[in-house]
Amino acid sequence: MNRKDFVKTTGMAVASLAVLPTSKLFANGVDAKVKVALIGVGLRGQNHLNLLLRREDVEVVAICDIDDRMLTRSKEMISKSGKKMPPIFTGDLYSWKKMLEAKGIDTVIISTPWEWHKEMIIVSLEAGIKYIGTEVMLGITLQDHWDVVKAAEKYKAHVMMLENVCYRRDVMAVLNMARQGIFGELVHLQGGYQHDLRDVKFNNGIDAYGNGCEFGDKAWTEARWRTHHSVHRNGDLYPTHGIGPIAHYININRGNRFVNISSFSSKARGLHNHIVKKCGPDHPNAKINFKLGDVVTTSIGCANGETILLQHDTNLPRPYSLGFRVQGTDGLWMDVNKSIYIEGKSPKPHQWDSAKEWLEQYDHPLWKKYGADAQGAGHGGMDFFVIHSFIESVKRKLPTPMDVYDAAAWSAVTPLSELSVEKGNETIEFPDFTGGQWMYRKPVFALNDDY
Repeated sequence: MNRKDFVKTTGMAVASLAVLPTSKLFANGVDAKVKVALIGVGLRGQNHLNLLLRREDVEVVAICDIDDRMLTRSKEMISKSGKKMPPIFTGDLYSWKKMLEAKGIDTVIISTPWEWHKEMIIVSLEAGIKYIGTEVMLGITLQDHWDVVKAAEKYKAHVMMLENVCYRRDVMAVLNMARQGIFGELVHLQGGYQHDLRDVKFNNGIDAYGNGCEFGDKAWTEARWRTHHSVHRNGDLYPTHGIGPIAHYININRGNRFVNISSFSSKARGLHNHIVKKCGPDHPNAKINFKLGDVVTTSIGCANGETILLQHDTNLPRPYSLGFRVQGTDGLWMDVNKSIYIEGKSPKPHQWDSAKEWLEQYDHPLWKKYGADAQGAGHGGMDFFVIHSFIESVKRKLPTPMDVYDAAAWSAVTPLSELSVEKGNETIEFPDFTGGQWMYRKPVFALNDDY
């Protein structure tokens, strides 16, 4: 199967899924248990493990990690669940390769530092595994993204980025509204990652955040690896929470695509000031020159004429917000003020209307169906939906609702933004990972009433 045929076949298979009745979806051995192996059971991996252990249609057949503390916590979770303890793979940085040699693995879920994702995805595909669920990001360099796309095509496999914000309840309600034309024709969209991570990027190597100024080997969990990216890189390092939902609103890779991108980076002060305030100016890390600008602003142009604004803001004091704005010819939604304005339908002209009743009225069918099951699943329940959609795809042996082309387009914002900043905010052409098939592929995300 060549690249063009692969894209067409994948798109048609998912599109047909949207119209199949439930009785058809549960045929063909769909009740069989999915055998899942996990690479990485740190805090994020444990979130996934918890959800998998709650499902009767899943068997966790292997876990791998190099951190004994995380393995201990994971084994305790498995024991408490009453499920069978799977083989544990550990000991060195490449123990996961030995795990992939085991027979009977249906799917792999990867929850490791970003720099490992590309290699782990490709080696899993080479091992014959047809479904890969990976945490963000897809890779580091732009070539990493192309390599994963080509590998997925070569092995006729499915790679889904587990971007949970696409399933956030308000995000999905607004998607429902957009698809019904409530905002009119969409014109401009905004989103981002605006989250004070200073206490995540630094700690003293204990089981808590916010207790020091260390990162790397002296630190614990994300501070062991994530902070290095702030030292050496300058761009939008975490775009997928914002760009994923936006891509669904305007059908990116399915009738639309990103065309060009440019990024601006502010000066870097936040991490240095944080260290000085917490640990004093004489702390060794106070002498580090952090490359990541405190606020990185990225603009993207689209084939159908929409504009997108993304912001990455993790080094300064601020409340959490993803900064969503969905604006069309008839009105807009903004999540910062939790408000909607629809011309001719909002109570008063030129005045915001509370989004609460709108979002309840247009609550997405998936949330209506599975909202109770999502209780306590993490991140307001959206973690349930992203794992549910992935596992249901594996069970049915059907394409995932978010595919490798989505993952590549969303994640590639990072290396492209880095390149733009490096070139003095130059506008960069955005690659088309679908090879032109975006013109023919149809929207599929959240169009099925089961997942």
